[in-house]
Amino acid sequence: MKKQLLTALLLLSTSQAQAFSQETHKRIVIDAVNYMQQHPSSTEFLALSRYAQQNNMTITQLADVLGQAAYDVDDFEDTFFCGAVTGSCVQAPVWGAAESIVKYTSYWHFQNHTQGADQHGNDFGGYNYQKLTVWGTVDNLASAWLKGDYLDDGKGGETGWFNADSSKYNSYGVTEANYRIDSDSTYSMYDDFEEMPFQPIDNLGQYWYQSYLQSGNPQVLGFVFHTTDLLQPHHTWTTSDLNHSSWESWVKDYYDQEKLNDTALITQAMQTFSALDINSQDVRPLLTQGGAFSYSQGGIVLNSKDHYDRLDTAKQVIPHAIAMVVHLLNHAMVARQ
Repeated sequence: MKKQLLTALLLLSTSQAQAFSQETHKRIVIDAVNYMQQHPSSTEFLALSRYAQQNNMTITQLADVLGQAAYDVDDFEDTFFCGAVTGSCVQAPVWGAAESIVKYTSYWHFQNHTQGADQHGNDFGGYNYQKLTVWGTVDNLASAWLKGDYLDDGKGGETGWFNADSSKYNSYGVTEANYRIDSDSTYSMYDDFEEMPFQPIDNLGQYWYQSYLQSGNPQVLGFVFHTTDLLQPHHTWTTSDLNHSSWESWVKDYYDQEKLNDTALITQAMQTFSALDINSQDVRPLLTQGGAFSYSQGGIVLNSKDHYDRLDTAKQVIPHAIAMVVHLLNHAMVARQ
């Protein structure tokens, strides 16, 4: 069975991708910093400049560090699934080895707006194959390929047959625990892939934002900005398929040609968001606003490859992604003063 799936997945490997491409994630952050520089009176650019100086950087260098960190989140080596029979634990599917395929860590990068609260108690859950309302072949094949596989729990006791286990990383005790903010989990939720209720990406963002407030580290702050995945419709409609990869490539290819980072559109998008309460350290309300916007505006790109359908969506979600980062930077600069 798995040999047949391997063949099918190799043929489909180019259709699975990591939402906005890593390059797009970086550009969004750099463009947010540039926007702040162009609008110092309506943003916290002066505080951002001081932050750059405190870290011995120019504003350009800081933008690059923040953007690179947003890029790097897709490369985290923090999520391993282990074979139901073999107990062999890996961080990516073998059928993705020849391509730039997301690692299993990307399953934490969703916020499912097609469903309500999840079994953890989050207002919106993350990726959960059982709860998908739109899906494609990649979702189905991944579920079949990983059927019964379990999330690496270190030496927690879950094994394959005959106690076989080659644990590489305690993904449940570290990664899931980090993203378990204000919610509850039991390991039984993660012992079969096809039933796993992954924590949503807003919890990922909140974890790294709290870490930034404690450390002041620019790289850690940059990790927060990977949450612009929330402006990628596939990550709020929630599917690994349905033109996921081709849409990602289209955005990267036309980012400059179609001026997706148009300043006037960013200014309009800034007004869409309700600014965060400066007395609160919880940035998830803003992140959920971004997710709600992409869910309401971007569903067509799941089913259409038409250039102008994509352009219409991109000219909404990219400026809103940039605006969301500006709002986060504004809050981050004031919160640590």
